[in-house]
Amino acid sequence: MYRGGSLVAQGFPVAEISDHLGEDDTIVWLDLQGPDRADLAVLSEEFGLHPLAIEDALHEGQRTKLDRYASHLFLAAYAVHLDEASGELATSELAAFITSRALITVRKDAGLDIGSVLGYWDGSPDLAGQGVGFLLYGLLDHVVDAYFTAVQSLDDAIEDLEDLLFSNTAREQNAVQRRSFELRKSLVLLRRVVLPMREVVNTVLRRDLHIVTEPLAPYYQDVYDHVLRATEWTESLRDLVTTILETNLTIQGNRMNVISKKVTSWAAIIAVPTFITGFYGMNVPYPGFGRGWGLLTAAAIMVITASTLYVVFRAKDWL
Repeated sequence: MYRGGSLVAQGFPVAEISDHLGEDDTIVWLDLQGPDRADLAVLSEEFGLHPLAIEDALHEGQRTKLDRYASHLFLAAYAVHLDEASGELATSELAAFITSRALITVRKDAGLDIGSVLGYWDGSPDLAGQGVGFLLYGLLDHVVDAYFTAVQSLDDAIEDLEDLLFSNTAREQNAVQRRSFELRKSLVLLRRVVLPMREVVNTVLRRDLHIVTEPLAPYYQDVYDHVLRATEWTESLRDLVTTILETNLTIQGNRMNVISKKVTSWAAIIAVPTFITGFYGMNVPYPGFGRGWGLLTAAAIMVITASTLYVVFRAKDWL
């Protein structure tokens, strides 16, 4: 519980919330992790939460959104964390009920580091007096900063991937293709949670919601700018990964063509001696049949022809 921008109580029973909210200049933050229907039913009675919002808070897989009800707002969003070793993006779904005097966060797992959010609130006493808008700003800023951290790590991973793109080893070529698909999958998932956040922050900035006070407006504008930059960065990285995949396929096709040319050229060189030895192996008379100079003639023809083909193919860069 905050009063006048200062933390005055914590860890008190939910049943006492109404008593505290009866006091002037008081706001309350309530955090729940993995609540059941009975827990949210108590909150519904306490704060007059809409049944549809309760259902959305209980069920997983909600899209990022901000719904407006008569007595409160309902926020659904996702915190993200990127495993840099595997390139896999993990998401943690969260919901928030926003009233004029309280912020209720519902975490469906432990993926969101709520301690960092608390640290931000405690470290900004000059803004703490701005009411629930300050608490919501701290939550959104933490979530959006995680988007930036994830997209920065993905950018670094893609740069490392570009260094492997023109590698000559088959193992690294396979790693490029596998890593590209992993990063593209993470970027698609990140885009799915970042893109709707732009509309969420834009809606919160509306003056008729009375969430953002004048001192908080620049801070929310900063969050909105970060969301736009994260969205554009994600889009550009997704296009870049697609280009890397296409380039990798093109490089592999070119290398296959080079290998085919080399194999064909060597086959042509070997075919000439094979033809000559086959011709001289017939049981019919031919020039030099049964004589020493006939063998020397056949050997000379094979060496000269094979050497000529080698020089020609080498000049055409087929070998």
